Amino acid sequence: MASLRDFVKTAATVLPEIPKPERKPSLNERFIWTGLALIVYLVMSITPLYQFGAGKQDPFQFLRIIFASTQGTLMELGIGPIVTSGLILQLLQGSEIIKLDMGNPEDRSLFGSATKLLTFFVIAAESGAYIVGGALGSLAPTQGVVIFVQLFLASVVVLLLDELIQKGWGIGSGVSLFILAGVAQTVMWYTLSPFPVNTGTSQSPGPAEIFGFIPALISSAFAGNLGDIVVRGFKFPSLLTFVLTLVMILVLIYIEGIRVELPITSIKYRGFQGVYPIKLLYVSNIPVILVSALGANIAFFSKLLYGNLGAFANFPYLKYLAQYDSQGNAVSGLVYYISPPRGLDHTLGDPIHSVVYVLYLVTLAVLFARIWVEIGGLNPKAVAKNLMGADVQVPGFRRSGLSIEQVLNRYIPPITIIGGIIIGLIPSVSHLFGVFGSGIGILLMVDIVLQYYQMLVKEQIEEVSPRLAGILGQA
Repeated sequence: MASLRDFVKTAATVLPEIPKPERKPSLNERFIWTGLALIVYLVMSITPLYQFGAGKQDPFQFLRIIFASTQGTLMELGIGPIVTSGLILQLLQGSEIIKLDMGNPEDRSLFGSATKLLTFFVIAAESGAYIVGGALGSLAPTQGVVIFVQLFLASVVVLLLDELIQKGWGIGSGVSLFILAGVAQTVMWYTLSPFPVNTGTSQSPGPAEIFGFIPALISSAFAGNLGDIVVRGFKFPSLLTFVLTLVMILVLIYIEGIRVELPITSIKYRGFQGVYPIKLLYVSNIPVILVSALGANIAFFSKLLYGNLGAFANFPYLKYLAQYDSQGNAVSGLVYYISPPRGLDHTLGDPIHSVVYVLYLVTLAVLFARIWVEIGGLNPKAVAKNLMGADVQVPGFRRSGLSIEQVLNRYIPPITIIGGIIIGLIPSVSHLFGVFGSGIGILLMVDIVLQYYQMLVKEQIEEVSPRLAGILGQA
C-alpha cells in the first residue's frame, strides 16, 4: 500500500495541473472564468474530429446527455472519463477496498491525485475502445492514430477545465456545468430551432417541416392549422411534449424541496439547535446515471458483436441480446427493451416495450440507490459517525453512535427506496412522451440549476457578510 501511495504521489507531480488562486477571486471574476471554460467546451463540442467521416451510426445516443458529449467532435468522450474514474474510486473507497481518511488533508489530496491519474488511464482506454470497437466507424490505421490523439488531448483539456473551476477559479464544477450546457442546448433547440427537418427517412425522404416548437407554432397559426402542432411525429417537438416538459420541471422542483428534518443540538455550543435534512431524493441522480451507463455499455458490446465479429452474427442466442434494422436501431432483444422508446408514436405502437423499459429503469434505480447508500458513506451508521464527529446529538436520545443510528434507520432506508422509485419513474415515463432533452436530461438539469442557485446565494451572502454565511452554513 505504501508503494502505491508513493507511485500516485510521484505520478501526480508530472501530470498537468491548474494552480489554486493565491487569493479568492471575486464573484465577478469567477463568473468570467466559468464563462470562458463554458465557451471552450461549446467550441470543442462543434469542432469536428479531423479525418472523421460523417454519417456514422451513434451507439451512445442515449448516453450523450449524461456525459455531455457530441458525436464526431472533439467532445466525443465528453466528461465520461472524469465521471467514470470518479465513480470507480468512490466505489473502492466506500467499500473500503482502499482505505483513506477523507478527514485527513493528506489522504484527501492523495484521493484527488489518484482520481486524476486514473482519469488519464480511462481517457486512453476509452479512446482506444471507441476506435477498435468501431464506435467511430471503420477507420484506417493512420486515421485511428490521428483520432486517438485528438480524443486524448481534448479529454485532457476537459479535465483541466473541470479542475480550473473546482480549484476556486470558477463556480461549482466543470462536470455539472457541461452537463447543464448540453441539456440546455438540446432544450433550446427543441423549443426555438427555425430550421426545417426531413419528415421521412434517408431511404424514403418526406416533406421538410420546421423543427422547433415555437417557430412551428407560429407557422401553424399563420397557416390556420393549429391542430397540427398538438401532436407531431416522434422526431418533432409538439404542444403535448412542450407542456409535459414544463410539468416535469415543476414536479422535480417540488420534489427537490421535500425532506425530513431531523432535529439536532450541539454539545459543544450550548443553545445551538439545528436540523439534519434528509432529502426525499436522498441519493440524488447517481442511480439513474449508473443505470444509463450500464444500458449504454450493453448496447455498445452488442453492436461490437454484430459489427466487428461477424462470425458470431448467426450465433443462436445473440438474437436475445439485440437485433438491429438498417438504420442501426435495436428492434428486438434485451437492448431494445432497455432502450427508451423514441417518442409517443413508438410508446403507443409497442406498449410492452414501454412497460418493460419503465420497470427496468425503476427496478435498477432502486437497486443502485441501495448499493450507493451502503458504499457511498450515506448509510445510517456512516451518517451517525459523522454527526458524532461534529459533536451533535438528537434531542431525547443518548449521545451515542448506536442511538443516532437507530433514529436514522427509521428514515434513510425507506426514503432511499422511495427516492429510487421516483428517480427511476419520472425520467422513464417522461421518455415515453418524448420530453425535450430526454427525461434523464431534464432531471439532471433541474438538479444542477438548483445546486447553482444555492451556491450563488451563499456566494452573495459571503461577499456581504462572511460571518453570516458561516452561521448559515452551519445551520
